[in-house]
Amino acid sequence: MSLKKELPSGPIPLSNGPIPSYHFGMSDVVIRLSEMRAYYGKFLAVDRLDLELRRGELFGLLGPNGAGKSTTVKVLIGQHRPASGTAVVCGIDVARDWQKVKPLFGYVPDRENHFDEFTGRKNLEIFAGLYNVPKSRADECLKLVELDEAANVPVRGYSMGMRKKLLLARALLHKPQLLYLDEPTANLDIHSSAIVHRILQKHVKEGGTVLMTTHNMPEVEAICDRVAIMCKGKLVALDTPLALRQRHSERKVDVILRSNERLVLDMDNDEHRRRLADHLAAGTVESMHTREFDFHSTFLKLTGTIFD
Repeated sequence: MSLKKELPSGPIPLSNGPIPSYHFGMSDVVIRLSEMRAYYGKFLAVDRLDLELRRGELFGLLGPNGAGKSTTVKVLIGQHRPASGTAVVCGIDVARDWQKVKPLFGYVPDRENHFDEFTGRKNLEIFAGLYNVPKSRADECLKLVELDEAANVPVRGYSMGMRKKLLLARALLHKPQLLYLDEPTANLDIHSSAIVHRILQKHVKEGGTVLMTTHNMPEVEAICDRVAIMCKGKLVALDTPLALRQRHSERKVDVILRSNERLVLDMDNDEHRRRLADHLAAGTVESMHTREFDFHSTFLKLTGTIFD
C-alpha cells in the first residue's frame, strides 16, 4: 500500500515545552507578504498583496470565492510559487528556503486527505513518525479534539465533523509555531466549533500565530484579533473586528409612529435627530430600535459581491 497523501518530508523535532520561537528579532512580525503576486495560468489570483501577521495573533482572512484567499495560503505552505514579491515566514523566504519553513507550520486543508482504512490513532501515528515525535503524541492530540473515544475506529466510519477535527489533531502533532487553517469549523456542530476555537485561542495565548480562512461571520467577530478582507486578489480592508464594526455600523433608527407611519432616521443627520426628538417629546412614537452591526452586510459593501 502506498501513502499517496501529501506528507511532510524529513524529521520535524517536537518541542516538549511551550511553542518555540523561530527567528524572532525585535519585531513580532512572523509572516510578511510584500508586493506579492500569484497567477493561476494567466489569471491574476493575488495582486500585489502587502500583509503582516504578528506573533500571538489569531488572524481571519475573508473574501468571496476567487478572491485570492486560498492562493495566499498555498503560497505560504509551499504549494504555489509567487510570480513576484516575497513571502517571508519567521524571517525565512518561503520560496528560497522552503525546507527551513516547513517544520514551522501545521496546515488544516479544506478537503480532508486521511487514510480511511486506518483508525484515527493509526492516521496520527503515521504522521508522528514522519514528524519524528513520540507515538504518544497522537493520543494527546486525539484527546485534545475529543476524538479519544473514537481512536480505534477506522476513519471511514467518522462523520464529516470528526474528519475535520482529525485534520486539526494532525496539524498539532509537532507543536508548530504557525497554524494555517482553511474553513476549520466547516461541518462542525456548535460544541465541536467551540473546541476548535478554544484550541486556537490557547495556541495564540502561548505565543503561536493562526491564519484562518472562513465564511463564518460570527466566528470572525468571536475569535479573530484582526481581519483582512480580499476581493479580486486585492486587500480591501484590514482591521480588528471591533474597528470594522465601529467604522461600518449604520447609525440609523427604525421608528414606528402611533399613526403606523414608519421612519428611518439617520443619527448623523441634524434634521433627522431633531425629528426624532420632536416625536419623542410629543409621545407619538410607538416603537423604535437601532440597527445592529452586520458583518455580512459590511462584507458586501466592501466587496460588492454576493457572499457564498
